[in-house]
Order: sequence, then structure tokens, then C-alpha cells
Amino acid sequence: MAHSLLKKLADDDNIQIVTLSRKNELPELLDLNNANTCFSTANFFAHLDGVDVVVHIAARAHILKETAANPLDEYRKVNVDFTMNLARQALECQVKRFIYISSIGVHGVTSQEPFSTMDELAPQEPYSVSKAEAEKGLQRLCQCGEMDLVIIRPPLTYGPDAPGNFSLMVQWLQRGVPLPLGAVDNLRSLISVDNLVDLIHVCLEHPAAADQVLLACDGEDVSTPELLHRLGRAMGRPARLVKVPPAFLLFGAALIGKRAMAQRLIGSLQVDMTATTTLLGWTPPITLDEGLARCFETDKARR
Repeated sequence: MAHSLLKKLADDDNIQIVTLSRKNELPELLDLNNANTCFSTANFFAHLDGVDVVVHIAARAHILKETAANPLDEYRKVNVDFTMNLARQALECQVKRFIYISSIGVHGVTSQEPFSTMDELAPQEPYSVSKAEAEKGLQRLCQCGEMDLVIIRPPLTYGPDAPGNFSLMVQWLQRGVPLPLGAVDNLRSLISVDNLVDLIHVCLEHPAAADQVLLACDGEDVSTPELLHRLGRAMGRPARLVKVPPAFLLFGAALIGKRAMAQRLIGSLQVDMTATTTLLGWTPPITLDEGLARCFETDKARR
């Protein structure tokens, strides 16, 4: 996502970019995989001087094979301690706006009805718990009104080389293995990295974005089987789906410790972004199919 965001901002002549990442001159401060990194005391004042807007997208996420003895503690070090340290320094440096990329997971893993900003926070996993805690900490910090806070809660975000469950689905289709997901009847909201980046760009200066929590998606919800078929078309590979009752899938996944992953594939999770589109006059610039196609444009160009 960082690459897509930087490319978008670089195309705007009115924006000067200052980057802070684990790949720049401060790798020892921003090594998100290093347990010895002191996220709560790292000094970023030199990088924040003269900055108007901070866009905070760094996080500990997509740990498919967790090895930490206490995962929540590790998530908190990065997603809460680091976030709050950066925000406090931004406030001291008189940054005007802090844009925080959270997660729709702060509302839960699945939804009976589309989530909206009116719904209570109900995170169920260590990652989402840490994101919810960071949101609350930022809101307390920004109560003084000296720095605008914009919180964006995206659902599954996909793009070229996207990690997590999207990467797993790509791998499954590449291998051509039969997938027992043909009987799944759910609805999922997703957002392409290009649509999310476009929303972030709008939020840099839009006055109505100040102190708002924003939900966003591609605007088209699909079932997991439909997503796999459309992803397969974008890749040029068929989706081989077998119909297995979802209850059997959940039971089997629970036996091998993969219930949470199965819930994401089987359950529904929809996002109501009506408030965002009304408030900002923003609509996703590309469709789901366009977003999926862009994931593989480089691969097709190499053929």
C-alpha cells in the first residue's frame, strides 16, 4: 500500500512528501518485526518539523503463522505504542491533521447487517483489539482540537502482492487445487488499494473529513465463490470450487486451529459507506473487476 500511496501523492504537484518507513534511514527504529524495538520512545521530531499532515499506515498485521507467546502484547507494541508516540510528537510539532488507517475488524469478524460508524466497537482478535485501542487513544489525544484526526476503517484491502487471505486465494488459484467453498453463500465488502489511496488523498485537505471516522469499500459486495471466480478471470485461471456445507468447513477448520480464517471466508462482512460518500462527495474511482485486473497487470506485461 505504501508504494501506491507514494505514487498517488507524487503525482500531485501541490504535495511535498516526507517518508518514514523501516526501509529509510531509521531502520532500527521502525523494524516492526524486531521485538527489541522501542516503539514508545523513538524520536521522529526531525521528520515532523514543518509537516501539515501525517498519514499513518504502518502496522503489525497479516501474521499467518504467529509465534509470539502473547500476540496481543506484540500487536500493542506496534499498533498502539508506536502510533501514540508518533501522534504525540505530531501534535507537539503542530501537525494539522493525523490520518490513521485502522480496520473494519474493530467492529468484529462478521456482520449480520452492513457495519456503519454507528455500530459499537467489538474487536475479536489481537490485531483488531490493538487497532481499536489505538483509535481510542488517538481520539483522547486529539480532544484538544489542535490536530484533526481522521480514522479510516477499510475491509480486506487487495492489490498487487497483497498479503493475508487475499494472497492465500491467489496461491490457491495458481496451484489449481479444488477449493471446498462452492456452497458458501455470504457477502463480503472489499476495497482495492487504488480506491483506498484515492480516499486518503481526498482526506488530506477535505474540511469535512476533520475528526471523522470513515468506512469505505469498492461499492460492490460479493460472495467468496464469486470473488474466487472473478479473481480467477483476472489471473487467467479457472476457480475450481467444490460444494461442501459451510458448517463442515467451520468444524474442520476449528480442529486445526484455523477457525478465524474460515470465518472470514465463510461469513459475511459488509460495509455501509453511505456516510463517507455523503460527507466527502467521494465515490470509488474503479470497480472491483478493475481492481482485481490491476493486481496482475505487471505479470501479464512480462508474458
